[in-house]
Amino acid sequence: MLICIPDISGFTQFMSETDSDLTSKVIPALLNKIIYSNKIGLKVSEIEGDAVLFYRSGKLPSLNILIDQCIIFYKEFYKQLYSLKDKHSYSDDSHKIPRTLGLKIILHYGNDIETVQIGKHIKLMGEDVIIAHKLLKNKVPKDEYLLMSENLLAQYNMKELDNKTYWGNLKTGENVYEHLGEINYTYIDFEPLLNNK
Repeated sequence: MLICIPDISGFTQFMSETDSDLTSKVIPALLNKIIYSNKIGLKVSEIEGDAVLFYRSGKLPSLNILIDQCIIFYKEFYKQLYSLKDKHSYSDDSHKIPRTLGLKIILHYGNDIETVQIGKHIKLMGEDVIIAHKLLKNKVPKDEYLLMSENLLAQYNMKELDNKTYWGNLKTGENVYEHLGEINYTYIDFEPLLNNK
């Protein structure tokens, strides 16, 4: 199963330093923009305050399609940031919207995932769900990036990445997590994409 987590960076700072009336309008609008920018049939499991937990079972999309989707998420998120800044220009805090907030996306693939229905909601459970969430806490020295787990990339031919990451250089990293051990990943800085519209 594929797990995709677009996560708003700068969320805690924005919530603590910005007028609550503005935050109550901006964050839902950004999360909605992420959800409605989904073009590849990802399903929403949870909305987690500053993140959307998407999943997709069955055959994986091609790596080209998956990275294109992440680019769409990022660019649409930024369009929404600037639209919200203009829309709420009456607020003294409107300049903080694009200055504080950004987006990172975690992609992971795993077999140890089950869908459990709780009320009307589908909850994802299993070790790979934990891994995907743990990967949000990593050593990447950037605030905005696309991070792909080793498990995900093992499902693809890495040559496919050569043409799809035209805007920057891929880098590798790893983190050691309690009870899970070492998890390896590849990441790329999202920020140069804003100059490649």
